[in-house]
Amino acid sequence: MEGSLSAKGSSFGIVVSRFNAFFTERLLQSAVDALRRAGARDKDIHLVRVPGAFEIPSAARALAETGKVDAIICLGCLLRGETANYEHICAEVTRGVGQSALETKVPHSWGVLTCDNLEQAIDRAGLKSGNKGFEAAMAAIEMASLRKKLRQQAVHHKHEGHAQNHTGKKDMRHPEHDRRKSFRLSDLHHVVERVHKRHASTHKHN
Repeated sequence: MEGSLSAKGSSFGIVVSRFNAFFTERLLQSAVDALRRAGARDKDIHLVRVPGAFEIPSAARALAETGKVDAIICLGCLLRGETANYEHICAEVTRGVGQSALETKVPHSWGVLTCDNLEQAIDRAGLKSGNKGFEAAMAAIEMASLRKKLRQQAVHHKHEGHAQNHTGKKDMRHPEHDRRKSFRLSDLHHVVERVHKRHASTHKHN
């Protein structure tokens, strides 16, 4: 089983950082473009802006807990030379996004650039390495579709389980019916034997 790349009928959340806006705005534009191309309507795209990448996990969790979105796209940009405690923030953002996805059961896609320099960020925001915002949106579309399919399968199996249990109860009654029939046949056999004995005894006396 796998998800499709159709966004029709699904709702998406986008959490984007304002820090390093030169890059994050390009990620956002490509993410929205991907959603629209896949069939998402503008009213099904919920945009949340946060100050920096560190705030992305908490905003993503709050958005997931509203129950209004089928997947969330996380967009940001962290540059080693321009971000204090770069390693720590990268680790916390990664952990926070992953934890939010696991605990809310809403898929989160990763579109946060973690780059050593400006050249890497430029490449990943639309040049040599494509646009990570577009890629994150496509991942979110596929995961939203897969989540729906898995839910439908779970409901189908649940109904099948109920049907099997119901059938099982009927099957358990069948042996009981068979036993009752066998008891009745056995009793009838004894009665016939007694009648034969009586007739035999009557003929003897006569």
